[in-house]
Amino acid sequence: MYRIKTPLLIALLALTLAGCKQSSSDFDTLSDSEKLEVLDLRLERHPKDAEALAERSMVLFNLGRSKEALADINKAVTLEPGNADYRMQQADLYFADGDVENSYKALSEAEKLDPKSNEVQLKMGEVTFYSRDYDRSLRCLTNVTERDPDNRTALFMKSFIYVEKGDTASAVTLLRRVCDLYPDYAGAFEELGILYYSRHDPLAVEYLNTALRLEPNNTNVLYALAMYSQEEGNMEQAESLYRQLLTLNPASADAWHNLGYIELTHYNDYPRAAACFDSALLADPTHAAARANRQLAEEAMTK
Repeated sequence: MYRIKTPLLIALLALTLAGCKQSSSDFDTLSDSEKLEVLDLRLERHPKDAEALAERSMVLFNLGRSKEALADINKAVTLEPGNADYRMQQADLYFADGDVENSYKALSEAEKLDPKSNEVQLKMGEVTFYSRDYDRSLRCLTNVTERDPDNRTALFMKSFIYVEKGDTASAVTLLRRVCDLYPDYAGAFEELGILYYSRHDPLAVEYLNTALRLEPNNTNVLYALAMYSQEEGNMEQAESLYRQLLTLNPASADAWHNLGYIELTHYNDYPRAAACFDSALLADPTHAAARANRQLAEEAMTK
C-alpha cells in the first residue's frame, strides 16, 4: 500500500530524482519520516553520496534506528576519510550508543584532521569525563581555554571535574568566573548555589535565587532552596517551595517525602504526613525513608 505524499514532498522527490539538491529550508520543514524517504531515493541514485549518508544517519538516529545510523555514518567516513565533521558525527553516534572507546577513536581522528578545533577538544573532554578519565578530560578542556580563556562550556565542564576530584575550591572559583562572564547562564548559578549549599554557606541562597529567576521552572533549584530552608528551620518557606516544585513535577518522591517529614515532625499533622508519604511511595515504591516514616505516621495516628 502506497502512502499518500504531500505536495511539498512530491516536489522534493522530483528534485532528488533529477539529481538536484533540495533547498535546506524546504527539507527542514519535513518530518523525519519524510526526510528519510527523500534521502533513500537520493541514495538509490547516488549510493556514494557521503553528504546524503551523513544526513540520513542523523534522521535514522532521530527515528531510534541507531545501528542503521552508525552504518550510514561509517560509510560516509569511508568515502570521505578526511572530513572532520563526519568523524565528529561518528563520535556522537558511538557515544549515544554507549561505545565510549570508538567515540574517542573517532574524535582522535577528527583531531588529526583539525587540530585547532575547540569543538573537537570539547567533545573529547566530554567523552573522557563520562568515562571518568578526569585527567585526560582536563587536558582536553585546558587546550580549549588556552586558546579561548573565556570559553563558557570548557570552564563549566572543568568545574565538574574539580568537584569529582574533590577540589571544590577550584570549582567555586571557576563557577564564579562563569557567572561573572555570563550573567544569564542559569546552569552556572545553579551549580554554584548547590556547591555553597553543600558547604552550608548562606551564599547558596543568593546564587540559587538567581538561577531560579533565570529559570523559574527549574525543579532542581527549587528542591535545593527548599532543602536549605528546611535545614535552617524555616519550615513555612520550605513547605511553600516543595509545593511549588510539586506543581511542576507531581512525581517527585523526594519532595513528597520531605513535605511529609515537615508535617510529621514540625506540625505533628500525622494524617497529612501519611498522605504525603503515600504520594512519595506512589511516585517511587522503593523509597525506603518514605516507607519508614509512613509507618511512624501510622503509629502516631493509632496512639
